[in-house]
Amino acid sequence: MEHWNSTLGSGFILLGILNNSGFPGLLCATVSVLYMLALTSNGLLLLVITMDAWLHVPMYLLLRQLSLMDLLFTSVVTPKAIVDFLLSENTISFGGCALQMFLALTVGGAEDLLLAFMAYDRYVAICHPLNYMVLMRPRVCWLMVATPWVLASLNALCHTLYTMHFPFCMSRKINHLLCEIPPLLKLACEDASRYELMLYVTGVTFLIPPLVAILASYTLILLTVLHMPSNEGRQKALVTCSSHLTVVGMFYGAATFMYVLPSSLHSPKQDNIISVFYTIVTPALNPLIYSLRNKEVMGALRRVLRKYML
Repeated sequence: MEHWNSTLGSGFILLGILNNSGFPGLLCATVSVLYMLALTSNGLLLLVITMDAWLHVPMYLLLRQLSLMDLLFTSVVTPKAIVDFLLSENTISFGGCALQMFLALTVGGAEDLLLAFMAYDRYVAICHPLNYMVLMRPRVCWLMVATPWVLASLNALCHTLYTMHFPFCMSRKINHLLCEIPPLLKLACEDASRYELMLYVTGVTFLIPPLVAILASYTLILLTVLHMPSNEGRQKALVTCSSHLTVVGMFYGAATFMYVLPSSLHSPKQDNIISVFYTIVTPALNPLIYSLRNKEVMGALRRVLRKYML
């Protein structure tokens, strides 16, 4: 079978989800609205946390990183998908595909680890409040910020280089929203079963330990909250933690389906729906989940608006 690569071929064709839907125009409009919502809400949350001194605490430093990651994640995928649909041009170069894969893996992997650190922050704040400023001192906080980016970028670089080294068949059509490893491996002309196993092991390694840490943290938090004498303190803790758990459930559910479940259980349609969920829907919903139920964020938003509108 004839092969093509970055020198012989012109790139890939991303079929995506917009062209294959029953109502492509309506879906494109919905995706555009969700993208604008993600840009506005995450950008506003970044601005508020940066500008308001009352929010310069570890919890909101980590939340600011989550908003930045969501903003980057959706921007890696959504604008191209919308422009491709409007211009009826779905091609992506070999280098562009590799770059998109690297960026998506980096930001997605970093968010995976960051959510575990955010759970630890809540555990310390609720279960060890007297030691909070010692356990979450600035040096520890910045280490929590840097570690996800460093580990995720190294993991993404290795996977991107290895995935793109495969020779691909003449069919250049990727039946997916973005250049992601599972659908791309289906175009490889060589046997990729060993690499798929390595991908599975990496996915389990990146997803399961942080998820276990999150579940353990919230189990201990729940036990502590149930013994709180103050009803107001108990309610505040439950609201904060429920927001975080909602985000965790959405992110880990989609990531587990994509990278942990065997490829035999996947279908192109399911993969496309899941990819839309974690690259477009989740980044739009995360800041709303955190801000609308958080009195401190809403209060900071009002202070910032009053300061710069008056």
